[in-house]
Amino acid sequence: MRKTKLAVALVAVSTLALSGCQGVFGGSDKSGSDGPITLGMAIPMSGSSSAIGPYMKNGAQLAVDEINAKGGVLGRKLKLNVQDGACDPKTASTAANKLVAAGVTMSIGGYCSSATLPTLSVFNKANIPMIIPAANSADLVSQHLPNVFLINGTGVQQAQSAVTWLTKQQAKRVALVDDSTSYSTDITKRTKADIAKAGGSMKTVLHESVNAGESDYSSNVHDIVSARPDFVYWTGYYQEGGLIIRQLRQAGYKGKVMVADGSVDGKLISVAGQSTAQGVYATMTETPDTMPGAGDWIASYKKKFGAEPGPYSPQSYDAVRVAAKAMKDAKSTDGKKIEAALMKIDGFPLFSGKLKFTADHTLTEGGFVILEVKGAKFTLADDLKN
Repeated sequence: MRKTKLAVALVAVSTLALSGCQGVFGGSDKSGSDGPITLGMAIPMSGSSSAIGPYMKNGAQLAVDEINAKGGVLGRKLKLNVQDGACDPKTASTAANKLVAAGVTMSIGGYCSSATLPTLSVFNKANIPMIIPAANSADLVSQHLPNVFLINGTGVQQAQSAVTWLTKQQAKRVALVDDSTSYSTDITKRTKADIAKAGGSMKTVLHESVNAGESDYSSNVHDIVSARPDFVYWTGYYQEGGLIIRQLRQAGYKGKVMVADGSVDGKLISVAGQSTAQGVYATMTETPDTMPGAGDWIASYKKKFGAEPGPYSPQSYDAVRVAAKAMKDAKSTDGKKIEAALMKIDGFPLFSGKLKFTADHTLTEGGFVILEVKGAKFTLADDLKN
């Protein structure tokens, strides 16, 4: 059923992106300008999460080019302005201010939640709507800012997915490990609460926080192993995750490991070591190669960029499409009118399904699945393939 619904959504996505599009993106512009409409994107192009940046940039650029080839939005072409947020709060704030100074109409960036958080007020003060494709901490919407919209599942939904899988795997003793960032601690906190609510024989035996950016986690690993878990859930990013997985195995840990979506990247496998990473699970919104019916879109991406799409390429592609639809529906590039149009969207097809925002500006459905490391990549877990 899930695959059927997703395949239907992908057909609709392809139809909208590649057909005439005049009915979707046409209309009269109320802004009085005939220059390009600029979309801003603050994403990690440097730092430990820099592998994700090109995936997001390329996904967004593919949507921009497809829309422009069909006439643009409100009779104007779209333009993408990418600034490096480096997954660092200070750098991301600087990037956001650069985008505001450049006159962007909307923001479609945001990968690390801790770096995205300080950009919210920057864009809000400038009356710039934000469609965030990747960052998903509940802290992003806790301020109830009218300009902030998430098109990735939230930490609430990811925690629920994690506990459902832990239950299916008959986990008894779970160790939760985060990196002290907003995104990571949000997931561990909610997972711990959901485990308690689930009752039964499963319990949290350890909640450990590590310092991001270190190379030796032996002290944390000792604490984890000493707690005797049969399942470790790491909710931070791939660089530290890879090191912790490697050091856990070196310390003799024989249980199962699962990581959150910030660790779903081939770099985790290379840092941990391919043989060591085998069988590691992940809670993740679907990646291009796990999406049934995404072959044509993947082919278009590969033809344009000469490389495979990766994590958050589809979400970034969709962020541009949602931005374009909202401006068309609003018949304007005014931020407040765009925000109102975003809240009225009902059934617009994304890779994750049909879009409708909740009152908190999050997805009605989270769309998380379980991936598993096989060989040199993450793929849909065996138990979900039938």
